[in-house]
Amino acid sequence: MARIRRPYDLLKRFLDVFLSLVAAVVLLPVMAAVAVLVAVNLGRPVVFAQERPGRGGRVFVLRKFRSMRDVDEARGLVTDEQRLTSFGRLLRSTSLDELPSLWNVLKGDMSLVGPRPLLVEYLPLYSRQQARRHEVRPGITGLAQVSGRNALSWEDKFARDVEYVDGRSLGLDARIIFATVRSVFVREGISAPGEATMSKFGGSDA
Repeated sequence: MARIRRPYDLLKRFLDVFLSLVAAVVLLPVMAAVAVLVAVNLGRPVVFAQERPGRGGRVFVLRKFRSMRDVDEARGLVTDEQRLTSFGRLLRSTSLDELPSLWNVLKGDMSLVGPRPLLVEYLPLYSRQQARRHEVRPGITGLAQVSGRNALSWEDKFARDVEYVDGRSLGLDARIIFATVRSVFVREGISAPGEATMSKFGGSDA
């Protein structure tokens, strides 16, 4: 998958490392407290790890705080909606579940801002245009997240992702970060109707 490097990309990587390191140090007490609450409310492990595709489609292990119960068919806990607890919803609505992803940013798997890393199984389902979202590192937040989050359709989300790829800049990243902070307080678009987050992507004819 071809990638077009831009002068900003080098500065972006420096800012990613610097800002995520500062955030990790400042938020360490918060992360410790969240880890304890996850252990009490959901049990162990407190960190959820799952393979996701990154830049160029390269697979890495994404880390987030756990927000769901384990699958338990006997108790009717099968779908994401059934497994997501009120505590888990709070973590997601405040984006506290994303804090362990700062480690992914430091490692170079992710950026603070970029298209969200989705499931590996989606890779063969993207159209050529949609697949351009993998020309840059995935982000903890992104243009799609501040444009409606999971209330957007898949096509709209991917259009925002490609728009970000083509227009990435220091100014755009700054606007997205500030808008992300605002959206945490507003808590809009956290879930699609009837879903814990978003219905599965089934492919596009585009």
